Amino acid sequence: MTTDMLRQIEPLIPALRRYARALVRNRAEADDLVQDCLERAIRNWHRRRDGTEPRAWLFTILHNLAINGMRQAARRRSVPVEDAGEIDVAHPATQESGLHYRDVMTALSRLPEDQRAVILLVAVEDLSYAETAGVLGVPIGTVMSRLSRARQRLHLALSEDMQGSPRETGAATLRRVK
Repeated sequence: MTTDMLRQIEPLIPALRRYARALVRNRAEADDLVQDCLERAIRNWHRRRDGTEPRAWLFTILHNLAINGMRQAARRRSVPVEDAGEIDVAHPATQESGLHYRDVMTALSRLPEDQRAVILLVAVEDLSYAETAGVLGVPIGTVMSRLSRARQRLHLALSEDMQGSPRETGAATLRRVK
């Protein structure tokens, strides 16, 4: 591995891990995904266009690996107990910030995959619309419309949670009958 390649890749690893964890919602699986991404990037470094910023290229590799993994998992449809994610066995948070974090992560997980990927890349990883379009292989207009819909859905989901939606809290809905 060349020093130049290492200098360009190493600072991006935390962002890649953050994106992978948000995509797969399992720490161990996300770390494996990042490792696979980095191995593929190093192996194919010579194929990268000279002068091209590696950030979007690495996110593209990571995203494609994640999508392929999700497709394979969907075909298998079973998860061994030892592979259960942290989210499946974690205890609920007791502090308000922990609850808010959980609400945001739940709302994010309920977004369609295409909208979740766009909002993570733009809002969390700070990629431009053009870079996000390149990572996902879609036009910039599609990125903007998916981002808009994702933001609307998140806003709606979070505002319902703040108001204590009856279906979320399990409270019965009462009607007055005269």
